[in-house]
Amino acid sequence: MGRLDGKVAIVIGAAGAGNMGQSIARRFRDEGADVVVTSRRGAELDAFAREIGGASTVCDLTKKADVFALAEFTKQRFGKVDIAVNSTGIAVGGPFEAFSEEDLDRLIALQFKGSFFFLQAMVGAMDKGGSIIQISSATAQRTGTVQGYEAYVGTKAGIDHVVRAVANFYGRQNIRVNTISAGHTDSPMQKVPLQDWRKAAYADATPLGRYGTCEDVAAAAVWLASDECFMTGEALQVNGGLTLRRNPLPEDIARYEREWGKSIPVR
Repeated sequence: MGRLDGKVAIVIGAAGAGNMGQSIARRFRDEGADVVVTSRRGAELDAFAREIGGASTVCDLTKKADVFALAEFTKQRFGKVDIAVNSTGIAVGGPFEAFSEEDLDRLIALQFKGSFFFLQAMVGAMDKGGSIIQISSATAQRTGTVQGYEAYVGTKAGIDHVVRAVANFYGRQNIRVNTISAGHTDSPMQKVPLQDWRKAAYADATPLGRYGTCEDVAAAAVWLASDECFMTGEALQVNGGLTLRRNPLPEDIARYEREWGKSIPVR
């Protein structure tokens, strides 16, 4: 028997090949859940849904009507919503003083407003309780974050606080609401593969000493989604201990680039 047998799960942000949403959806399927996957990209989404034997529907998280329609679609198809995961995000950065209003609006629309709509729709859809999981970032949990990503961090941190407030209010309805604070993770969000020396710089900044994977996040999501979990309003730190230290500074990264491959090991 799977840990999620009989559950119905929604995973938002599952169109990108090999991303966190797809890893989570596969693990949920393997654990016995019926899974609805969704994204703004329909063609890729349909192919993935067929691969995992799930259902799919297009949803633009930045549009409130779409998010509520997603909840209704799932209830019409499977009769209920037990689990909902929002794994969307965009890595938009740039020099703080020159950061554009357009890019700020993009981040707010998806990572704050869209996530807010997600929480609204899912608490309303969970008639008999359930688990809501917001994928966040370790950078939202600590100071001294990556330079140039102040807006990214701000929107993630803002919705983390909303999660805590929603968890407090809806706990008596048996709805658990948590975030997963992922660290540096191999995923399509990076857009281009990282150089080995850059990965090493990030990995060495974490106590567990390696780069994260989407499977690390998916494993945590299964526990948060299961009935074994007695936790709400928390940020689960799935980042190898990064929050115990700090991200590499620009000068650290430059040193790794300069010294990588030499006989003297980089520390």
